[in-house]
This record gives sequence, C-alpha cells and structure tokens, in this order.
Amino acid sequence: MTTTAVGFDQVSKSYGSVRAVDGLTLALHPGETVALLGPNGAGKSTTLDLLLGLKQPDAGTVRVFGTGPREAIVAGRVGAMLQSGGLMDEVTAEELVRLACALHPKPYKVSDVLARAGIAQIADRKVNKLSGGQAQRVRFALATAGDSDLIVLDEPTTGMDVSARQAFWSTMREQADQGRTVLFATHYLEEADAIADRVLVLHRGRLLADGTAAEIKAKAGARRISFDLDLDRDGGAIDAVPLRNLPFLTSIDVSGQTVRIQSSDADATVHALYGLGVYPRNLEVAGLGLEQAFVAITEAEEARTS
Repeated sequence: MTTTAVGFDQVSKSYGSVRAVDGLTLALHPGETVALLGPNGAGKSTTLDLLLGLKQPDAGTVRVFGTGPREAIVAGRVGAMLQSGGLMDEVTAEELVRLACALHPKPYKVSDVLARAGIAQIADRKVNKLSGGQAQRVRFALATAGDSDLIVLDEPTTGMDVSARQAFWSTMREQADQGRTVLFATHYLEEADAIADRVLVLHRGRLLADGTAAEIKAKAGARRISFDLDLDRDGGAIDAVPLRNLPFLTSIDVSGQTVRIQSSDADATVHALYGLGVYPRNLEVAGLGLEQAFVAITEAEEARTS
C-alpha cells in the first residue's frame, strides 16, 4: 500500500496569461494534518481543485493514494468541504446528509454523521434557513459522510463561532489520530499554528515554505522587539526618526509610548537602541508568530521578484 496520500509532481495550471499553479511538487502522508496558506491569488483554490479532479493540470501529474483524483473520489477515499458551490435549497439538513451517505461507498450511519457535525438539533431545518455557521457544519457533515482516507477543507470554519470552531477542530484531530490525512486552507493563521502538523505556504502558485509552524517562524528570520519610551517633555509624540535608522530593522510601528519593531538581528538592534541614549522600559524580545512570519516571508518574496 502506498505511503503517499497526495502527490503533486511538477504540476502547473494557467488561466490565460495567469499561471495559478507553477511547477508545484509536494507529497502528503497518511495521518498528517496540513495547513495550506497563501495570500489571495496564491493558487490555493486551484491547487485544491486539481487535487479533487475538478480541474486538469496543463503539465505534471496529480496522484491521490497512487491513482488519479477522480478514481480516488469514486472509490470513496476523499471527502471534501469547499467554499464554492451552494447547498440544495428546500431540503432539510438530514435529507442532504442522508443523500451523501447513500452515495458514499463506505457510509457512516446518518445519526452518527449528524452528531459528529453538531447538527442533530437542526436536522429537520431547511438548508436555506440555516445561518452561515450552521451551513458550514452541514458542509462538514457531507465531507465526513463516509470512511474516507483524505479530508480536504477549504476555509472550513468561516462563519462559525468560537465554540463551534473548537468542536470542529477537536473532531478533525480525531480524524487525523485515526490515520486520515487532513488538508485545510485557511485565513485563520492561529488555527494553522495550533492545529497543523505541517504548514505549506504558496505564493504565485509556487511552494514558498514547507515545514512545521515552528520551522516556518524560524524561516522568517526576524524577531519582535517591543518596549515603551517616555514622551517628550511637552507630552508630544516620540521622535521615531532615529529609531527608523536602527540596524537590521524590517518594520517599525509607534503607537503612543509603545514601539514595536521587527528585526533580522534582534541583539544588534537592541544594542544600537541603547547606543541612541534612550532607555526602553518593558523591553520584550520574542520570535514571530505564524501570522507575522507568513507576512514577512511573502513580503520578502514579493520584494525579490518585483
């Protein structure tokens, strides 16, 4: 049995002059929970469409458990929860889930699917009467209507409240613990940081970074420095001009008495800060969070390629 759940080999896809996916090569393995990140237009949705056989690559090959995407889906090995495409109106949530279970080669019991998705209490409600978060949970139920080996999720928690999001990811961790591969695209970077075993960063259709959240943060190479300064004698704003000339600075933000800096060499920047004759209070130096690292990596790539 293959140990690769998903394989992209030099895959490209263009729309006219726009190359949405550009020579993408990657492999996902059973039991991994993988976050797919990237700015708008990075190629995330096209990558998922290629994985699900909704689009065909212009070049390269996509394999899912050793076969083509459509073959894997027909065999019931893939469940998907997509942003695009609406739910059928004028049917109840239970009727829709019952249909999904009937179509799956290895279906679960309808009552179990409803309970797992947290929609048992709204099972008799018409789909077009559901809130955004409830509709997302119905989509999740459809993606997990049967015993699939790969679950693909596109912005899965959009519209969910905090408790629903926590319950959703608890269920997803259970799926991964059972050996399933979970691939999700999200704009909630704190979810990727907390949930994913592995993070993929796409930029202009190319794989810019691939590693754990900690490795992605380290790849950014910058650290955060924050401190407070006293206002001038007249209570006016801090003079930020000398601060902007500190070495290894990548960004600076001054808000009232608080200064927040990103630096590629925090030790040298702090040393130079004291050299200015200022005395920072409440000085903190920390690594970047995943969101700041993501921004730093993509901005550096934009600067390199522009």
